[in-house]
Amino acid sequence: MQPLPLLPTMGVGSYASPGWFISGRARMRDGDFGPADIDEMFEDATRIAIADQVEAGLDIVSDGELHRQRFVFELFQHLHGLKRVPSSRKLGVPGYDMAPRFAVEGEITAPRGLGVVAEFRTLKRLAPGRHLKVALPGPVTFAGFMTPAGHDAGVVIDALVAIVRGELEGLAAEGTDYIQLDEPGLPETPFGLSLDDCAAVINRTLAGFAFRRSVHVCFGNNAGRPMADRDIERLMPGLVALKTDEVSLEFANREMAQVELIGELARRFDVGIGVIDVKNFRLEPPEAVARRIELCLKHAPAEKLRITADCGFSALPRALARRKMIALVDGTRLARAGLGR
Repeated sequence: MQPLPLLPTMGVGSYASPGWFISGRARMRDGDFGPADIDEMFEDATRIAIADQVEAGLDIVSDGELHRQRFVFELFQHLHGLKRVPSSRKLGVPGYDMAPRFAVEGEITAPRGLGVVAEFRTLKRLAPGRHLKVALPGPVTFAGFMTPAGHDAGVVIDALVAIVRGELEGLAAEGTDYIQLDEPGLPETPFGLSLDDCAAVINRTLAGFAFRRSVHVCFGNNAGRPMADRDIERLMPGLVALKTDEVSLEFANREMAQVELIGELARRFDVGIGVIDVKNFRLEPPEAVARRIELCLKHAPAEKLRITADCGFSALPRALARRKMIALVDGTRLARAGLGR
């Protein structure tokens, strides 16, 4: 395997679904597919997600998280001890008030895990010889879609930490060397937890593992919309308290506001910088991407930066997601060339 270049490129995790795959999932839910049909559909879609990343030139690839709806919601099907709460609004534009929510009914368990280990096995098989990353939601984000409903919030958090750690242990046993914990729940902390509380929960989840540990924090991307106050400075006490190898943050859709904060972060860990706006249908030219990277280089050394998008590509049409990935790679090449000069 070739070593990673300076300013390695990657997606955040999720990828845009092919149109036929969206139609296929609807037919699957209607009972039109047998188990073999379903397996074939998911594998074919995953092959496409990997191929699109490779053809775009990303240095680090993921499986696209096509087994999950919006990276987390379908993982709740693996959790026992929860009751789904009906959405208060079912008509009109999609939004977070339509997202699945759950009330705690009893002890929360995941007897068969979260399914991410099986996804990684498929990724290894379909992308041999590639640098791979596995992303999965963290306990803070799981808790953000739950209501304790009279149960002890600390017990709920402990159960979620144990479940996610169990999945991480399985991934480590499969040889994973790069894990990203997705925690968009950090800007809107659940259960009345403070930023310090949430950082401690994340640290407990990641403690003791030898693989590369990353924490992705964004302000929400359900249907391309945020859900929180998009101020990174207010998150800094929690971010600097993280015990991780890398943090990944969104900057492009915020017009690179507060990018100077990566200097302090880069003194503690590597920083994944979002330089592609996945909440905007505008296709950035490579030159604009290069300028964003060059702005980041004024505050942190190239050796401490990884180049990515603001969030996953799942809320975009596949054709646009492909073009944005290519712009990400081409813009990074321009920035690397500038470093050479």
